Amino acid sequence: METLPAGGITAKTIKGKKYLYYQWTENGRQFSRTVKEKEAELLKAQIEERKLLQEKLKEMRNSKIHVFSAKLEKDNIYNCDVRIGEPLKTFAASVSSYKKRYIYEDIKNFIYNETHDKVFILYGLRRTGKTTLVRQIIYNMLESNFSKSVFIQINSNNTLSDVNKDLKVLESKGYKYVFIDEVTLMEDFIDGAALFSDVFAASGMKIVLSGTDSLGFIFSEDEQLYDRCILLHTTFIPFREFYDILGIQSIDEYIKYGGTMSRSGENYNNSIFGTKQSTDEYVNTAIARNIQHSLKNYQYEDHFRNLYELYEKHELTNVINRIVEDMNHRFTIDVLTRDFKSHDFGLAQRNVRNDRTNPTDILDTVNKPKLIKNLMKALEILNKENQTIEIKDVHRKEIKEYLDILDLTCNIPVVSMADLNNRAFLTVFSQPGLRYSQAESLVKSLMMDDVFKNISAIDRKRITDKILDDVKGRILEEIVLLETKKANPEKDIFKLKFAVGEFDMVVYDSENVNCKIYKIKHSKEISKEQYHHLVDTKKCEQTEFRYGKILSKVVLYRGKNLETEDGVLYRNVEEYLLELGKH
Repeated sequence: METLPAGGITAKTIKGKKYLYYQWTENGRQFSRTVKEKEAELLKAQIEERKLLQEKLKEMRNSKIHVFSAKLEKDNIYNCDVRIGEPLKTFAASVSSYKKRYIYEDIKNFIYNETHDKVFILYGLRRTGKTTLVRQIIYNMLESNFSKSVFIQINSNNTLSDVNKDLKVLESKGYKYVFIDEVTLMEDFIDGAALFSDVFAASGMKIVLSGTDSLGFIFSEDEQLYDRCILLHTTFIPFREFYDILGIQSIDEYIKYGGTMSRSGENYNNSIFGTKQSTDEYVNTAIARNIQHSLKNYQYEDHFRNLYELYEKHELTNVINRIVEDMNHRFTIDVLTRDFKSHDFGLAQRNVRNDRTNPTDILDTVNKPKLIKNLMKALEILNKENQTIEIKDVHRKEIKEYLDILDLTCNIPVVSMADLNNRAFLTVFSQPGLRYSQAESLVKSLMMDDVFKNISAIDRKRITDKILDDVKGRILEEIVLLETKKANPEKDIFKLKFAVGEFDMVVYDSENVNCKIYKIKHSKEISKEQYHHLVDTKKCEQTEFRYGKILSKVVLYRGKNLETEDGVLYRNVEEYLLELGKH
């Protein structure tokens, strides 16, 4: 009964639009949050079920069934959902056949080393393998260690006091290895998080805390757990990990679905980024609600009051989608406030017109206003005149800060050879599947246009393939830049722009004063036009003057490895990504 929600569902009509709210009371304080119709129906059913159980319990008490009550009290000695013994073994055994993420060894090392006075924090977005990692650690324990292990599942009704009482009982029974999941659901977690390190870890317990609320853990590290915790983020999942763990050998599959792990490795995350609806749900639950939880519960919410306003106005998903869809990923105020424009579509228009074998102006004849309307509908993005709140620069800064904390975004420097003092950045996303899903929504909108209904299926296929190939190419650039940066923290990774043309990636070794220059192509074909900037004498002289000797000129693409007569290396991009991090 305690796991079921209390409270009720209310409805308000604001400016002609109906909003549903879930309201409840905890420790004498009243709380409220907006809910969608589907969630409201589920909550109603659960609330009714709780009320029925309360009535039954009341009847039993009135009937003086003391024997049952005594047994209930004896069996339920814990305040939280605690798994030990056989229930824990069953819980852990379900992942026995799964391959392990690379970060598994980090958790294992903490569990069995001599570190005391510290807790281990495992945090990241939904479906990135947190609970699976914990289960794998427990499953692979020796029996002598397993018998001293416990898994505690926190729900929103639990408090730090509940956990404290349970840990005291468990400590008295000799339990040493404690795994606490979704610990940030407790409203008082930040204020009292030092309890875990200063009291129980200091006395010999090995405590692993896990959860999806990244901001909550960052706050606790900064305040209560300062210098007393080890943080490990699960959100970033590189291509090599997909390949090794899930057997995903195609970079295109990673582009389409990358960003989450699966439970079984089969149809690993089609359910997340496979459709518009599932992608929207992921954005809402993994990102927007994550932000909302921080806004609502923490004393630091003043730092995010503007985002809370966006959430209350039902525009948080709107702003996040605008940022994700924007082709250049530049978090500038004009991107957020101008009338929505599809950069994917604009680039596709130019590319189809300039196709060397089959140029066509078919995209120029598309009903653009209707297309944009369909695209807006597909992405559920409000246009500027429909916004109920002005998107200000402070919103942009707060969103960027939070996306950084979530490990969703990373800044890649964009250097201009003409103005080296001009600091610009390309903001890349660590979950390519999220972006690609929105690009597919664009294609579906195109297919709804009247112009496309009157052309042949072959032409429709060629045009849509051209659009998606361009999108994949841009996402591939982001993947290579991000993974190269994370695999080479001691080197500078950036894009280098010239008056005409650019190097898609430069890897600069400042210690040895040398560099490597790259072009990144989604193509399987080889053409001198792909690398003519790499062999441009003036560009290379400027680069060597600024960054030292050029060790190699490389085109990363999807074909076979070879070297051109110009000395340019063509390297398979999948092989390149698989080798990253191995040195």
